[in-house]
Amino acid sequence: MSLENLIEADVLVIGGGLAGCFASVKAKEQGADVVLVDKGYVSKTGGTPYAGDTMVFNPEWGHDLDAWMEQVSVLGEYVNNRQWNEIVFKESYDRFKDLESYGVKFLEENDEVVRLPHPLSTLDMPDKDKFPPIVSQVVHWLPGWGEAIRKHVEKSGVKLMERVVICELIKKEEKIVGAVGFPVDKEELIVFKTKSVVICAGGGGFRPPGYPTHELTADGVALAYRVGAEVTGKEFVSPMTVGSLEPHPGWESMYEHFSSGHSAALPGAAKNVPFLGRRINAEGEEVPHRGMSWHGWIDVHHEIHAGRGPLTMDGPGGRKISINGPGAGGSMHGHATAGIFSADTDGNVGVPGLYAAGDSLGVQFVGSTYSGFGFATSYASVSGARAGCAAAEFARKCGDGSLDRDRVEDLKKSIKGPLERKGGFSPRWVTEILRSYMVPYFVMYIKHEDRLKAALTNVGFIRDHLVPKITASDAHELRLAHETRSMVLNAEMKLRASMFRKESRGNHYREDYPKRDDPEWLAWVLLKNENGSMNVYKKSMPEEWWPDLNKPYDERYPLKFPESA
Repeated sequence: MSLENLIEADVLVIGGGLAGCFASVKAKEQGADVVLVDKGYVSKTGGTPYAGDTMVFNPEWGHDLDAWMEQVSVLGEYVNNRQWNEIVFKESYDRFKDLESYGVKFLEENDEVVRLPHPLSTLDMPDKDKFPPIVSQVVHWLPGWGEAIRKHVEKSGVKLMERVVICELIKKEEKIVGAVGFPVDKEELIVFKTKSVVICAGGGGFRPPGYPTHELTADGVALAYRVGAEVTGKEFVSPMTVGSLEPHPGWESMYEHFSSGHSAALPGAAKNVPFLGRRINAEGEEVPHRGMSWHGWIDVHHEIHAGRGPLTMDGPGGRKISINGPGAGGSMHGHATAGIFSADTDGNVGVPGLYAAGDSLGVQFVGSTYSGFGFATSYASVSGARAGCAAAEFARKCGDGSLDRDRVEDLKKSIKGPLERKGGFSPRWVTEILRSYMVPYFVMYIKHEDRLKAALTNVGFIRDHLVPKITASDAHELRLAHETRSMVLNAEMKLRASMFRKESRGNHYREDYPKRDDPEWLAWVLLKNENGSMNVYKKSMPEEWWPDLNKPYDERYPLKFPESA
């Protein structure tokens, strides 16, 4: 077997978003030889371009750690990892100073960085007094921040390899020793020989029409799952509006929303109050905004589910704005929650030599719902830095290894399989079929055992019958073929985890189990490859992180799900 396309490194980082950039730089600072691979353009790939601000905790700014921890626990409904919450909060200021040193500029007034409150903290929600104060703050980065980070990565001496797809990790004697991939514009394979790998390839979701195409394919999670890592959080979704401020669907407002930085666009914007107009159903009844978190989408979908749609909302200047739905509620990727499970605080995912960070790392940082603006970017920075340092340390201690040439040959043959196949199915067609099963609101937004089982049956058919027969005519279609394979696996994970958690919690809403079930489900749902089958089980959380079970249910959970209201 020829290894003429062999790349050697101490640390291989997969994914060039914020987490991958931090992992690469911090590993390089530890003296490691680092290669950063991305199938797009480093710093402008995945969810990174849509970020607008980052959470920063700083006691010198008057921030109280206990209050911040309480915010996440209550809004995340107690399945958040409090150990990681404390780590990210305490290290967020150092990562903010890193970003400044990299050349990133932040919104300032009078030569002081502007600290912006969580938007919901300025609104008089009907049930606001039932929740603890929302105290988290963010700083807003100015245009050009992504390019500044990229330039720093290049300056640090990290080797960038862009437009390269990683398809498989190479494992020898239970340790990760490399990876195999290919350039998206060439029908040739590249073998990476490395001492450790950090996966920073985003989460994985299924977008409705109109949602920006990021974090869709779950490549990194699939890579880790296939070599024995556990995956968690797949039952939780990340709903976000996708419609413009006009009565038609479109992604323009989503782009404007993200590029303006959520809560700030210009100096003085900290004084702005988010607009929430009245929501009216087709029967003329008001659907009130409620919940100091991201639960409002459930009310919208439930109204439509009950046959009381479409909904409209009062807009500026007396306009009526259509509320898109059903199925137009978000990306389903489990932002800062779902990913490759890690039981430690350095991103080690239980397979020697393999680490993860950012949305690829599943440590339930925000729990069952996204509990603070700018949390994902701060989490990406902190987890990326930690994983990069840990991977470099592992590489320094493990010594040189070798590749199993027979195993590499098998992987190369498998990766190129769609190119060799004479007939079969287009990856584009298979992806559309998959989306048709996953995107409807009644599958992953308003869930029920019967519908989840039906979807799982169809996804299982795609997995067993269509995926093995996907064809590719060139390197571009070969990329699509492998992405489709990962998306099918991710769909199975989401459905199995959603079926397994027989309760409602946060952004996981089971129509047939419309209440939280403590302490039975104060736990994380885990998935693992067991001899080719997906095993689902749960890991109970430490009891010291539980809510006070002596309090009545209504005090523990002020927000009611529709069927239990």
